[in-house]
Amino acid sequence: MKLKTILAIIGISATTAILSVWAFGEFAKTRYAGTQEAGKLPVNYAGFFDKKGSVEPTDFTQAATAATPAVVHIKTRTKAKQVTNNLPKKNNPFGDLFGGDDFFGDLFGNNGPRMIPEQRASGSGVIISEDGYIVTNNHVVDGADEINITLPNKKSYKATVVGTDPSSDLAVLRIDAKGLPYLVYGNSDEAKLGQWVLAIGYPLTLDVTVTAGIISAKSRNLGINDRQSKTPVESFIQTDAAVNRGNSGGALINTNGELIGINSAIASETGSYAGYSYAIPVNIVKKIVNDIIKYGTVQRAFIGVSYAQEGLSDEQKKANGIKEGDGIFVTDVTDGGAAKAAGIKKGDFITKINGTKINSGPELQEQIANFKPGDKINITVNREGKENTFGVTLKNKVGNTDVVKTTSSLEKLGADFENVDKKTATANEISGGVIVKKIKEGSLKNSRMQEGFVIIAVNGVEVKNVEELKATLSNIKGTAYFEGIYPGSTETYRYPVKLDDE
Repeated sequence: MKLKTILAIIGISATTAILSVWAFGEFAKTRYAGTQEAGKLPVNYAGFFDKKGSVEPTDFTQAATAATPAVVHIKTRTKAKQVTNNLPKKNNPFGDLFGGDDFFGDLFGNNGPRMIPEQRASGSGVIISEDGYIVTNNHVVDGADEINITLPNKKSYKATVVGTDPSSDLAVLRIDAKGLPYLVYGNSDEAKLGQWVLAIGYPLTLDVTVTAGIISAKSRNLGINDRQSKTPVESFIQTDAAVNRGNSGGALINTNGELIGINSAIASETGSYAGYSYAIPVNIVKKIVNDIIKYGTVQRAFIGVSYAQEGLSDEQKKANGIKEGDGIFVTDVTDGGAAKAAGIKKGDFITKINGTKINSGPELQEQIANFKPGDKINITVNREGKENTFGVTLKNKVGNTDVVKTTSSLEKLGADFENVDKKTATANEISGGVIVKKIKEGSLKNSRMQEGFVIIAVNGVEVKNVEELKATLSNIKGTAYFEGIYPGSTETYRYPVKLDDE
């Protein structure tokens, strides 16, 4: 065989082999589209393998040792209450005809007062200053007549309520003590998914207990605080650290021993831990605690926008003109509100607050909750594909930057009250009550109640004097139902009165 023929055969064979390899590669691309290329990393792994050496195992002992002395056991007692169905007991039309047992009185609802038995409960709290300030959940102490604090060293104290915030489910207590251990605040904005955390509290009436887990999600909205408030603030840190009844109000800490959240709720169909627990971010806690201690009430800021809620269907979005895009879609701006004054418009996408990215309603709530009326922030929006940043001066719920002062529910009624005298009580067959002497500016002015009305019960709880009225109102959120009489009348009246405008 000639040399030229041999070289031609070799050339053809080599070319065929190369073409076959290339053709197979192209075929493999179509058959295994999206497979990973060896040696190439996606952008989300940038810097992941830069650290050299093995990762050291996480040690929880130092953080637990530092934090547990500052987490306390809270025990509450709610006194037995006398509840009445219908007062006064004088509407039985057969009472004068039939003596003895008031059988017909029972038929007409005059079955007399009944007692709600004494109730006891427990939870956890976190000492935040050496002079006795403690933060816990509002639902731990709400309605309690007596609050007792037990430290891990078994010392016990009576606690007073400094203030509460049902919107965020937080409360501040204080005990008369000095030189106490306390937890150092961390920064919940720096908390990351997958980060180790410890939950510390007093679950199931056990002594102080530490559990470990990781942060599994941030900015969770569960819709549970709307049971306490019409303006709920929710942006929970979700963890898988075991939390049960009694853990409420306890500490969520990082491995440096810093407080990053207050444990508040669990996700469970049984009421016991089932894999997820939720904590209020400490950056929200810090601001609310400082407001309560300094002003007596939370100075809550508003930007004055309505925005599209998550979970809307495509049909709902189309019907309401809601577009798709990064950030929060502004569906409306409030006249006289902070956003409108700054130039933010309906149809904008809010993408950042002071440079922090915003992708959901809870994230927006969490950032705004860190500020008070009068604070100036930068809000970045995307408007028709262009990014704009606006300086916004936040306002309070009435549209100005004034400090909101705390007022009791009794003061909000806007009236002068006096205890009913014995002569009036005897003449009207009542054991006591509160007479409305003068109605001024306040909640009662919007009701049909008239001056001279004698309040005998509120929400079914009997009140005999002004102090009892004040105590009863302090445990009621939203609407209170006032029962009573006008002296000389045989009728019992019932007036609904809105106590707050949350």
